[in-house]
Amino acid sequence: MMRSMILGQYVQGDSFIHRMDPRAKLTGLFLFLLVMFLANRPAALIPAAAFACFVFLMTRIPVRYLLKGLKFIAIMVIFLFLFRMLMTREGTVLLDLPWLPIYEEGVRDGAVFAGRLFLLMVMATVLTLTTTPIELTDALERLFKPLQRLGVPAHELALTMSIALRFIPTLFSEMEKIMKAQMARGASFSDGSIVKRIKALIPLLVPLIIQSFRRAEELAVAMEARGYAGSEGRTRFRQMVWRASDTRVLFTVVLTGICIFALRG
Repeated sequence: MMRSMILGQYVQGDSFIHRMDPRAKLTGLFLFLLVMFLANRPAALIPAAAFACFVFLMTRIPVRYLLKGLKFIAIMVIFLFLFRMLMTREGTVLLDLPWLPIYEEGVRDGAVFAGRLFLLMVMATVLTLTTTPIELTDALERLFKPLQRLGVPAHELALTMSIALRFIPTLFSEMEKIMKAQMARGASFSDGSIVKRIKALIPLLVPLIIQSFRRAEELAVAMEARGYAGSEGRTRFRQMVWRASDTRVLFTVVLTGICIFALRG
């Protein structure tokens, strides 16, 4: 399951989404995030889900690849849905269990919360699948550039964010290797209750943190050996060009927000 984590990976392609300006992709993701906060009922998520499906189909990436990569995220979303549903106790009782009743408002709030998170993760995954780390770094730097007047290191901040995003699948791969090594020594991660399984994952944190620091040190040495000195005197081989099609995509996001606002209860 961890091997199928695709958030942070890039798939080479020549689709319309691949050719979009990375600044437009990041701006569109930010606008989509704001739009999702307008949804306060399951029906309001329909326009957002339709837009997310349309964008993904435009990438020409196999649907099976996305579904395989979202397995881990889907489990997290289902868990958060159940938690939100069981913790909300308002409205009509749908199922009167002796130990924990289920309310109508709990089901609706849980569905809205889980739907928001899932759609945001899908759009974030589409961003990384269609944007190279270099393009993502350049786009973040351009968007953060006005903050340089306030003393914010735009280039360093953008580089840090893109590296962190890029290393998400690497960390999951390292965690899988550590799990296999401990299973070979007799450890079990699939037996017992859910609480016991979660406790069994705690010993993985120490070697995973150590391995993360080791990779960070290796990356720092490699960047220093190649003469990296921040944004000072840095030039770009590829220039970003904002097209009219990028503006139309952002306008579509705004229209999606208007539809969601119209469907609010």
